[in-house]
This record gives sequence, C-alpha cells and structure tokens, in this order.
Amino acid sequence: MQKLEDNAVRAALVEAAERQLAASADGDIATRAVCEEVGVTQPVLYRLFGDKRGLLDAVADAGFERYARRKAGLEVSDDPVADMYVGWDDHMAFAAENPALYQLMFAPRAGAASSAHRRILDLLEATLVRAAAAGALRTTPRLAAQLILPANIGVALSRIAQPSLFDDPDLSHRARDAVFAAVLTAIPAQDDGTDPVRAGARQLRSRLSLSGTPKLEPAEAALLDRWLERLDEP
Repeated sequence: MQKLEDNAVRAALVEAAERQLAASADGDIATRAVCEEVGVTQPVLYRLFGDKRGLLDAVADAGFERYARRKAGLEVSDDPVADMYVGWDDHMAFAAENPALYQLMFAPRAGAASSAHRRILDLLEATLVRAAAAGALRTTPRLAAQLILPANIGVALSRIAQPSLFDDPDLSHRARDAVFAAVLTAIPAQDDGTDPVRAGARQLRSRLSLSGTPKLEPAEAALLDRWLERLDEP
C-alpha cells in the first residue's frame, strides 16, 4: 500500500514540477512550491527523489516517455525517406510546444541521468534501417542517427534559447536538408563512385534485420550478419 501511495505522490510531484518549470522565467523550480502544490512536506520529496536534481531528472524522464510515445505513434509509410522528413519536423514541433521541458531534456546538464536518449536513437535508427534497406542510405543507420539527432536538437535548442538570433523561419528545413544530404543517396548507379559490394552488403544486412530468413540457422544468420558488417566497413 505504501508503495502505491509513493507512486501516486511521486507522479503528482513530477507533474507539479513540470507545470512550475513551464511557468518559470529562468528555467528553474522551487521544491518548496512544488511540495505546497501537491500538499506534502519537503522531506517527502527528498525521500522519493533524493534532491532537486533527482526531481528534475524524473521530470526529464517523464518528458522522454511522452516523446517516445509520440514518435512511436507517428504513421509509418511505405517511404522511409519521407518518414525521416516527418520525424525531423515533428521533433521541432515537440520542442516548440514544450520549450522549458525540451531544454531540461536535451540541454547539456551536469549530473543529468537518463537512459531515454538511447530509446530515442533506437526509434530514429528503426526508420534509418528501412531507408538503408531501400538503398537510400550512404552510411550505416547508427552513424546516420548520430548525425541527425544532434543536429535536430541543436537547431531546436538554438531557436528556444535565442529566438531573436536564430530567427530565420526556414532554418530548420535548411539544416534538415543539409544533414539529410550527408546521409541519404539515390539508388546507387554503376558510375557514381559507390562501392556496389559495400552498398549491397548494407542493404542486405538491413533487409535481414527487418524480416530475417527461415533458410538459415541462427548461427548461420549471425555469421552472415558479421560478414555483411565487415563488407560495409570503410
């Protein structure tokens, strides 16, 4: 019973802290005000979260959970490249709708602890694997994700923190197009300089990761995956 009560109080404190954060002019919260809104004493907050940093980490984690659900709910089309464009723009929309929460989630913060960044990269990589399987990716899904996500975050944070400095209404799309140009390619032609073996290995590996094959035993599939990974190495 105590655990159920603690979970309810914890959720209420996180929600109150997020509301206070959204209304804050300096991006900070007061634990006393959060506790007063929920109707508990500060020792309760410290018992559940350790300190204010722990509470802020919990608010950030709740934001990441909401973000992940939003991303998972986006429609998956037959065109993974088009889905990449939708994903970038949706990320920017989330930032614009939740500026204070977004800064807490994504701005570098000493001591911040969240495993949700990995989940967000995984969601992006899932779309990039589909793009690679279609022959539209010039690098690995992992490396492409490590370029796209920081660029998306950087543009969003810049527009939140310094809107008068980054006031170009087309900035997000110009940055998106530049980053996508670095990772996307048309279906390789024989004379465009692309290594056809490497491109084919990347495409086959991505297709197998999506659907697998009943023709190989697990050990054989693992060995083939390793070979394809080596063929795709620079």
